[in-house]
Amino acid sequence: MTPSELRSLAFELGAAPYAEGSCLIAMGHTRVLCTASVEESLPPWRTGSESGWVTAEYGMLPRATHTRSRRERTGAKGRTQEIQRLIGRSLRAVTDLRALGPRTVTVDCDVLQADGGTRTASITGGAVALALASQWLLTEGLVVRSPVREMVAAVSVGIVDDEIVLDLDYAADSRAQVDMNVVATESNGLVEVQGTAEGDPFRRDQLDELLTSALGGIEHLVRAQRRALESG
Repeated sequence: MTPSELRSLAFELGAAPYAEGSCLIAMGHTRVLCTASVEESLPPWRTGSESGWVTAEYGMLPRATHTRSRRERTGAKGRTQEIQRLIGRSLRAVTDLRALGPRTVTVDCDVLQADGGTRTASITGGAVALALASQWLLTEGLVVRSPVREMVAAVSVGIVDDEIVLDLDYAADSRAQVDMNVVATESNGLVEVQGTAEGDPFRRDQLDELLTSALGGIEHLVRAQRRALESG
């Protein structure tokens, strides 16, 4: 595996059979169960709207990492809230909320095993779960066209030992000089770019190289999403 390659990738569709759409995504040693649940109601603040809503929740199992972490029993903490909002924004970016109609789709992303890139894997797997839920809505005759306009995926990229590395695992992420998460659509539209220098600032030309590497990785991810949906 070279620094410009994605880690091994696999989708298991229908991993949670009671959900309207579900997908277990494995990126390297990171594994996230993504489920999309359809509710025939809207959040109170959206009551009366003809457009639907897509939202997300994110959580990490206590032994998803090398040491046990406590469950967030009193509500989502700051980092969890930030990731949930990122996943929700990413999925709504490719959803026609009017076509969805006055209903809510909640995408739950539960990290079973974490080795870097849990938020990006959640977006990539969550998009597959959402597409499956959209197929279910079509089959049930609840919508006249798929609410999902195109796929969306995400990947991490960084500078490690002065070299650009795509799809960082935990070991690479923990010593990265620059760490970035990129979310983009199937048509190469950028949804979000989160980049941070952990030490010295990075240059504009390095930013361009990081984005080029990330968008190339996302193209591969989208093709894999499409293959999984077609085979499922």
